[in-house]
Order: sequence, then structure tokens, then C-alpha cells
Amino acid sequence: MTEANAPRSICLLRLSALGDVTHVLPLLHTLRQAWPGLAITWVIGKGEHRLLDGLPGVRFIEYDKKSGLKGMREVRRQCGSGFDVLLQMQVSARANLLSAFIPARRRIGYDKSRSKDGHGLFINERIPDRPGIHVLDAIGSFAEPLGLQRDVVAWNMPVPDEAHTWARAQWADDGRTTLMISPCSSHALRNWRPERHAALADHAAAQGWRIVLCGGRSELERNTGDAILAAMQAREGVLDLIGKDTLKQLPALLARADLLVTPDSGPMHIANAMGTKVLGLHAASNPNRSGPYSDRRYCVDRYDDAARKYRGKPASELKWGSKIEAEGVMDLVTVDDAIAAFERYRAAAG
Repeated sequence: MTEANAPRSICLLRLSALGDVTHVLPLLHTLRQAWPGLAITWVIGKGEHRLLDGLPGVRFIEYDKKSGLKGMREVRRQCGSGFDVLLQMQVSARANLLSAFIPARRRIGYDKSRSKDGHGLFINERIPDRPGIHVLDAIGSFAEPLGLQRDVVAWNMPVPDEAHTWARAQWADDGRTTLMISPCSSHALRNWRPERHAALADHAAAQGWRIVLCGGRSELERNTGDAILAAMQAREGVLDLIGKDTLKQLPALLARADLLVTPDSGPMHIANAMGTKVLGLHAASNPNRSGPYSDRRYCVDRYDDAARKYRGKPASELKWGSKIEAEGVMDLVTVDDAIAAFERYRAAAG
């Protein structure tokens, strides 16, 4: 698309979750690089807004999922005269309905294979249908109907200096390597057993690593952290930061780790965006679709085993993006799997 035909205003619609809004940042970078004067508005969820607040050149409109139609009408009011383009990057029924309140001439959505809940009724253009690609690449495809290619992956997360200052104050720069454990996903069936986290942490501690626990303020996260500590032999040296950081401090905290251990979760993708390596624990989800984008060498991948056990077929025969969130599925990831991944990281890091 030539500069003369470039849109003057674009609205991004991606409400959640923390990992997925992180995946939007490289697309945003592509738009800003191509059209520095483009007016960008992002309709986003409350927590996701707190994470990304401060992005230069972006006006946020916050939508609270609990506000229903009243909140949708408020979004419509804030949209004013509307936009040249809407990028409708979420296919849930709520997001599809919300998109109807956003006036835009061009309404670009997902390809048919990724559509659901009536998504096609709310759009008039689609991204290319490319099966078998990572979520970040699918989101990056939204540049193509605009005549752009997202060929550079840059996140540039808005992390204020005071967040980095807080993170640096949590432990000394004494040369020890740090294993951070973020044990909880927003989907409980993706979570690993606390005693297995404890066994991996004890193995790392025996190699001289510092162990740091992190997580939010929910009861599940606090209880999981307590269970990890109770099961550890080396618990005295553990730094427990569960519930002690804010969403603005979280990226800075994750950036201080050498290696993060986590299931498929928001912290996985935030850490990846901050340049931290991730030991991802995958059985309920496919790491090739939703693992840490930059480097999946240290992921444990038991997704195919899960497909065979819980779906009766290999992963290659499942619809791309299928989740296998079944009771006990994460037990397919063994302590030995995680220790082997940890040792792969140690060998690569030298």
C-alpha cells in the first residue's frame, strides 16, 4: 500500500489475555514503522491495559468484560467518528459482539479455519489462511491485507525505570544464575504439580542456582507457592515473590531471571518478550503454536503423548490449536523431562 493510500486511523481489538496482547506488539511495531503518523487505538481488557499502559503512540480504550452491553456502548462512544480499519484479533463471542460497536470501513478478521462464534459476520476481510503457525505469526498476518509484511519481531514492552529499579532491589547482582518459577496459568489444568516444581528447584539449587518464585495474588497462586516450598529440600534459600509485584513490575522481574519455568501462561510470553529463556511445560497445549516464540529449545513437549492418550490420535491429526485440558494431562510431563530441559539450557549457556 502506498503512503497516499495508507489508512489514517486503525483500531486494534484484542482484549485478552496477557500472553496474547504481548503477541500483538510486533504487529504494532510494524504499523508504526510503516506509517509513523498513523492514529492507533487499542480496545483492550483491564489487566492487559495495566501491563501495556505507556505504549507510545497508542490510545487505549478499556473494556471491562463484566460491564456487558453497557460497557460496549461506552466503547462505541469513545470511538467517536470511527476508523479507517478495524483489526478484529479475537474470535470469542463477546469480542465479536463488541466489534459491532466499533465503526470502521474495513473490518479485517481471521481466516475461516480460525474463526468461531460467528466471527465471519462481523468482518469483511480476512487474513491469509496459513495452518500450523504460531499465534504470534497469525497475529502478524493482520499486516498483510494492509499491504505490509511483519518481517521484524520487536516487542518494545513499556517497562518504566522504576519497575526495573524495584526488580534490581529484590536480590543482589552476585553472579549467581537464577531459576524463576511462575507455576500457575490462568487455566488450572495446564499447571504442573507443586512437588514436581519442587524437585526441579532442588536440582537447580544443588547446582548453585538461586530459586525465585513469582506469581499473582490469587489464592491458587499463593497455595501453589506454599506447596512448592513445603516440598522442597532447599527451601531456606528460596526468594518468594508471589503476590509482591505489579503487572508493570512483572516484565522487569522476569527480565532478571536466567531461565523461567512455567506452563503455557502469560509470564511465558512476557519473559520471552523481555529476552529471558523459558523452560515451558507443555502437554495441554502445543508449544509450536503457543510456546515461547523466540526459542523453544528448552520446552518439554508432551503434547503428542496427550493427544494419543486423551484424544486417541496423534497431535498431527488434531485441529491446529486444539487444547487438551484434561484432568491429569500435565502428569505426562515428568521431573526427568524438566531436569533434562534444564540441563540443555546449562549446556547451551556454558
